[in-house]
Amino acid sequence: METFKKVLVYLSRENSLPRCAKFLQSVTGEFCAPQEDKTFVSCGLDRNRFIISDREFCDSTRVLLQRPSFCPIKNFPEEQTSTLPHGVLDRGVDVGVAVILQSIDTKVLLTRRAANLHTFPNVWVPPGGHIEPHEQLLDAGRRELAEETGLQLQEGSYSCRLLGLWESVFPTMLTLGLPKRHHIVAYLLLLSRETHLQLQLMARCLPFQAQLRPNQTEVSASVWLEPRMVEAIVAMVDGAENSGTILVGLPPTVHQHLWE
Repeated sequence: METFKKVLVYLSRENSLPRCAKFLQSVTGEFCAPQEDKTFVSCGLDRNRFIISDREFCDSTRVLLQRPSFCPIKNFPEEQTSTLPHGVLDRGVDVGVAVILQSIDTKVLLTRRAANLHTFPNVWVPPGGHIEPHEQLLDAGRRELAEETGLQLQEGSYSCRLLGLWESVFPTMLTLGLPKRHHIVAYLLLLSRETHLQLQLMARCLPFQAQLRPNQTEVSASVWLEPRMVEAIVAMVDGAENSGTILVGLPPTVHQHLWE
């Protein structure tokens, strides 16, 4: 069991006191019918707790919470609970943040996770990671963006809003193994006032000094793509039924990166 302080998910229904979500508790399922996989909730950070509620509360934001239909937690057989190590069962539900960085010329930054990472190796994702105690979502997003890519956004150079919440489990399907990680990921949209080339390079001195410097221990590659291409990649990673159709027409280089 981890000994450091973590920011965990707490759930509240009908104005009840927030309670720490259990590892095998479907967060989305707490707020929607069993056959449904998305619902609107209110969320916000309070004293190192990420609270999700069916009611609005002080400083909360109303957003869409979603999970895939094949979510391992949703479909986990209750009789297999004893097969999970206590260290996993006692984890609770962690909180993560993902940064959708979009340039003024509408390019979106994606990164490929390093092959040596324990969770989601070689997967194309937006920059992001965990939330540290006393951080706000934006603080955590900017820190993770800087740590993974070297990009340090200056105050006033972007706007930000919370897009929604995604219930993420690793491995992504029960056929790939028992659940080891359970997160609620907050997706932040950061709209930059600079083009992707301006973000890529600092033109203040000659020769150009690269501003985008991926951390090779966490990121093996990065790319700027049109939003529809990002949608296609995310759909494929999430196992969407129409992902094959969405991928038709993408540039060959994108296909090559996806299947490396």
